[in-house]
Amino acid sequence: MLTFFLMGLLVHLIFFASIFDIYFTSPLVHGMTPHRTALTPPAQRLVLFVADGLRADTLFELDENGQTRSPFLRNVVEQSGSWGVSHTRVPTESRPGHVALIAGFYEDVSAVAKGWKENPVEFDSVFNESTHTWCWGSPDILPMFAKGASGDHVYTRMYPAEMEDFAAQDASKLDTWVFNEVKTFFEFAKSNETLSTKMWAHEVVYFLHLLGLDTNGHAHRPMSSEYKENIRTVDKGIQEVISVIEDFYRNDKKTAFIYTSDHGMTEWGSHGAGHPSETLTPLVAWGAGVNGPLVGSNQQFEDDFLQEWKLNDRKRVDVNQADIAPLMAALIGVPFPLNSVGILPLEYLNNSDQYKAECMLTNTMQILEQFTVKMIHKKETTLSFLFSPFIPLPLSKGQDMLRTARIYIQQQQYDEAISLCKSLVNLALEGLSYYHTYDRVFLGISVVLGFVGWISYAFVLIVKLHTGLSQPISKLDKLRSNDHLPAVFTGAGMVITLFLLIQSCPWTYYIYCLLPIPVWYAVMKETRIIQNVINLVLTYPAKSIGYLLLFILGIETMVASFFHRQVLTFGLVSFAGWPLLSKRFQQNKVMSFSWISFSFILAVFPLMPVVGRSPNITLVTAAGLLTVICSFIFLCSFEMAKATLVETTVSRSVYAAQVASIILSVYIVNTTHSSLADKHGLPLSSQVISWTTLASSLLTPLLSSTFIFQRLLSINLSLMSTYVLLSTGYEAFFPLVLSCLVFIWINLERETIRFHNIPPAEKQLSMINFAQKSDSTHVRHLGLDDIRRSYFFIFFIVTAFFGTGNIASVNSFDPASVYCFLTVFNPFVMGALMMWKILIPFVIVMCAFESIQVSTRLSSNSLFLIVLVISDIMALHFFFLVKDYGSWLDIGTRYINPFHFSPETQ
Repeated sequence: MLTFFLMGLLVHLIFFASIFDIYFTSPLVHGMTPHRTALTPPAQRLVLFVADGLRADTLFELDENGQTRSPFLRNVVEQSGSWGVSHTRVPTESRPGHVALIAGFYEDVSAVAKGWKENPVEFDSVFNESTHTWCWGSPDILPMFAKGASGDHVYTRMYPAEMEDFAAQDASKLDTWVFNEVKTFFEFAKSNETLSTKMWAHEVVYFLHLLGLDTNGHAHRPMSSEYKENIRTVDKGIQEVISVIEDFYRNDKKTAFIYTSDHGMTEWGSHGAGHPSETLTPLVAWGAGVNGPLVGSNQQFEDDFLQEWKLNDRKRVDVNQADIAPLMAALIGVPFPLNSVGILPLEYLNNSDQYKAECMLTNTMQILEQFTVKMIHKKETTLSFLFSPFIPLPLSKGQDMLRTARIYIQQQQYDEAISLCKSLVNLALEGLSYYHTYDRVFLGISVVLGFVGWISYAFVLIVKLHTGLSQPISKLDKLRSNDHLPAVFTGAGMVITLFLLIQSCPWTYYIYCLLPIPVWYAVMKETRIIQNVINLVLTYPAKSIGYLLLFILGIETMVASFFHRQVLTFGLVSFAGWPLLSKRFQQNKVMSFSWISFSFILAVFPLMPVVGRSPNITLVTAAGLLTVICSFIFLCSFEMAKATLVETTVSRSVYAAQVASIILSVYIVNTTHSSLADKHGLPLSSQVISWTTLASSLLTPLLSSTFIFQRLLSINLSLMSTYVLLSTGYEAFFPLVLSCLVFIWINLERETIRFHNIPPAEKQLSMINFAQKSDSTHVRHLGLDDIRRSYFFIFFIVTAFFGTGNIASVNSFDPASVYCFLTVFNPFVMGALMMWKILIPFVIVMCAFESIQVSTRLSSNSLFLIVLVISDIMALHFFFLVKDYGSWLDIGTRYINPFHFSPETQ
C-alpha cells in the first residue's frame, strides 16, 4: 500500500499544480518595445493619491446636514477638475487594485500566491517608466513597485508595520504620518540642491498611499464616525500637501493630480467580492492637462448616485480601473506601461485633438504589440498544421489599421483615427485572451484522462483488497491477459513524448500528458476484476442502477453545497430521517431522537449570514458556558456507566483544567472586546493567555485517557477553548452542536453493525481503547453500508468547512475574529489563525470517523479508499468549474477542494 499512497500523492500534486498551469498562468508577455507620444505632454509631474478602501458613495455623498465631508475635493469637482467612478475588477483587494492602477493590468491569482509585499512577476508600471518616483505609505504596498524597477529611481518611505493596528484609537494617524512626511520632504528639498534637481526633472511621480480609511473601515465599519471623520482628515491633508507642492514649484501649472482608491468596502467592513460598494471607487483628476468641469445633461447610469450626490450638473466620466495607468502616462508623457490593458479615457484630457489622437494611437500600438508577441510565441511552439490563429485579427489586418490611423492623423481626421484605434484595441484584447487560453482544452483533456484513470485504479483496489469479488488468478491467465499491455503503453508514451518535443513544450506539459500512461496501465492489468464488477452489475441491473443514481445524487448535492450553503440544510434535514428509514428508532429511541434533534439544530447554521453581522460577544459567552455544562453532563454519564474504572487522577485533572480553560477563554473574549470598544488596545495579559491557550490545546489531549469517549471529550474541550477565542458571534455554538451530533453518530453506527449481526470490536463502546493495537484478523470486508458511512463523513466534512462561513472567501474574513491574539495587521498570522478556526470542526469530524472505523471493525485503508474515490469525483467536477476571474469567493469555491484531507491509515 505504500506504493499506492506515494503514487496517489504524486497524482494529486500534479492535479493540483495543473490548475495553475491551465487556469492561472500569468497573462504577462515580455519582449515588447516601449511606446510614447512624440508630442510635448501637458504636465511635467504627477501626484497620485490612493485612499485605500474608500467607497465612491461615502466620498461624494452629503452628510445628514447636507454638507460634504471633503470640501476641498468637492470644490475641485465643481470648479476645476474632472470626476467619475472607477470600476474595479474583482477580487477587490489592495494588491491587485494597485497593480491595475499603476501598471494597467489585472493581476492573476498565481501572482498573489508568490508573494504579498514583493513583486512576484516582472511587470512594467508608470513608476518604472518615470524619471523619478517618490512613494510614502504602507509597507504592504510600496515594496512591490520598488522591487524589480529598472534602475534605482523608485524611492519609498514607509511607516513601521506595527502602526497598522486595528485596535488603534485612530487609524487616521497612518494618513497623517504620510502627509507630514511629504511636507518634511519638500521642506528638506529646498535646502538640498541634489534632491531639488531631481524633483525639477520631467516625468516625475509622487505617490501617497493612504491606508487609514481601510484600517478604520475594517475595525469600525464604513458607516462609523471614525471612517467618515477619516475622510475629512484626508481631504484636509491633501489640500495642505498640494499647497506645499505648488509653493515648491512656484505655481508653474505643470503638476497633474489624481485622487482615487484601490477598492471599496462593504457595510460590514470587508472587501474582495463584487458588491457595488466594493467595486465602485472615486476618481477625481485636476491640474495640468486635465479637463475642467464639463456640464452634464441627461446623463444615464445604472445607478442613481448623481441625484443622491447632488452632482447632476457636472458630467460624470466613468472608467475601468486599469484605464488610469494610461491616463497618467499620457499626462506626463512617459511610455505606456508595457503590460497595460487599459484604454486611455480621452474625456479627462485637456489638450489638442492631435495630442489625444496621438496618445490613443500610442495606446493602441502598445496593446497590439502584446497581442503580436503572444501570437508569435504560440505559433513558434505549435506545429504549423495544428496552429489555429485568431481569425478576427490577423497580423496584416492590425498593421493595415495602424497605417490607416496614422493617415487619418496626418489628414487631421482625429475623430476617425480615435474611433479606428478603439476598434483595434478591442480586437487586440480579445486576441490576447484567446492566445492566453490557447492550450487550455489540450491540457485539460490530458489531466482529466490521468485523473479518471487514478479514480478507476482506486476503485479497482477497493474491489480487489476489501471485497469478496476478487478471485485468485492463475499465473498463466495473468501472462495471457497482460501480454501486449507493456508494449502498447510504452509505444503510446513514446509517441506523446515525440509530439511534445517537436513543439518545444514546457516540461510540465510532459508530466500532464504522460500521466495517463502508467495510471491506465495499472488499471488495465486488473481486467479480471473489472469483468467481475461488470458481471455483478449485469446480474442485478435494477439495484445497480438505483444505487448508481443515489450515488450520483449524493455527489451532486455536495457539489451544489459549495455554491449554495443552504443545500447543507437540506442534507442535514434528510440525515435526520436516517434512524427512521433504517429501523434504528425502535432499537434505541433516545439516541435516535437525539440524532434527529441535533441534525435539525445543525441544519440551522448554513442558513445564518456569513458576512454582514456585528460581533455579539453575548452569544460567544453563552456558547462557552453551555459547553461547560455539556462537559459536566458527559462526565457524569461516564460515572454512571462506571467508566471510572478506567479513569485516573491525571485524567480528572486534565478535564478540570480544560473546563477551566474554556471559562478563562470566555473571560478573555469579554475583556478583550470591552477594551477594544473603549479604544484601550489589546491587553497584553489577554494576548499572552490567548496564545498560551492555543499552544496548550494541542498538547493537553495527549494527557487524557485513551478510552474512546474520554479521549474524544478531551479533544473537543481543548479545541473549544481555542474556538471561543476566535469567535465573534453565533458560530461559537457550531463546534458544540457538531460534537454532540458526531458523538451520537458513533453510538448509532455501533447499533447498526449489531443490527446486521456483525460482531463489534468490544462489548461496550466505552471500553474501546485507542492505545491498543487493533487485531487485523478481526477486520471485515466492506459492505454497501460502509459507502453510506463514508458519505456521511464527507458530508460532515463539508458542513464543518462551510457550516458557518466559506474557506474560499476572503470576503467573509473578519479581523475581529483574531483580536484576542493580535490587532496589528499581519496577513500571514491572521490567515493562519483563521485557517485553524476553520480546521477545528474538521478535526472533530475526523476523530469521530476514526472512532467509527475502530468500533465497526473496518480497515482504515478501506474507508480511506472509499472517501478518496468520492472526493476525487467531486474534485473532477470542480476542475471543470474553475474560474480565473471574479472574487476570491468565486475563484476559491471552485479551486479549494478540502476532501483530500482523509483519515490516515493505520
